[in-house]
Amino acid sequence: MNELAAIEEVQPREDLDDLVERFSVPEDLPPAEWLIRLRLEKPRRNLRCLSRGTRIVKRLFDIFFSATLLVFLSPLLFLVALAVRWTSPGPAIFAQLRVGLNLRRNRGDRRSPERPGPPPSGVPERRFTSESDRRRQRAYGRHFVLYKFRTMGIDAEKEGARFAVKGDARVTPLGRFLRRTRLDELPQLWNVLKGEMSVVGPRPERPEFIEGLSREVPGYLHRLGLKPGLTGLAQVLNGYDIDIHSFRKKVALDLLYLENCCLANDLKILWRTVGVVLTGKGAL
Repeated sequence: MNELAAIEEVQPREDLDDLVERFSVPEDLPPAEWLIRLRLEKPRRNLRCLSRGTRIVKRLFDIFFSATLLVFLSPLLFLVALAVRWTSPGPAIFAQLRVGLNLRRNRGDRRSPERPGPPPSGVPERRFTSESDRRRQRAYGRHFVLYKFRTMGIDAEKEGARFAVKGDARVTPLGRFLRRTRLDELPQLWNVLKGEMSVVGPRPERPEFIEGLSREVPGYLHRLGLKPGLTGLAQVLNGYDIDIHSFRKKVALDLLYLENCCLANDLKILWRTVGVVLTGKGAL
């Protein structure tokens, strides 16, 4: 049994040390020998495990990078927006709810069946219902509105949310060009400037898919320990996700990035993103 097959045997509550050991070096991952490997005393769990200096430098770089590109690329952004409006009906900018950073640790709930017993003194009794409990609904991560140039028709999800696939008929002709060149991602520079995203980090997922993916891919939620990124190690090496196998590879690469997150690696990933943009590698 190879290491990727062994991933399926990992239990959802397995310690992160074991997850990193299994996920970060599966045999069939694209090579990333150029990535600087940090020598850590223990695995990182989330953004708080980064040094204060690394967090400050990363945020300052996010602000400088996003603000600079928004200014210099404003004519291009304007032209792309016009092209989207002229070639298909509907708004130029597509806004969609995504799941971002999650720094909360699941400590259970005293109202849940796993933690029976009366409430603490002075606290009124409350009935536990998973359907109506706001904290459980939002436990996967901080929700935010992600912006992109629209690449599909306005009725693309009239039958419900679903993943994009190769040759997706919902994508407009201009949308295929925008996806291949990654121009559709440029409005996310605003998300980066606002602090909802980072320039480099894991790709943000839609809340409709999070629960299913967290069941199918053990350790999936650990990748939410960093702010989602405009680009990232998984985006550069793995491209778009089209099946569970590619989602498993994405988790492996995102955990590998978490363990080696630093400005030098961010710059290396950005440099390779330029190649992805120029070649259209991994586009749908």
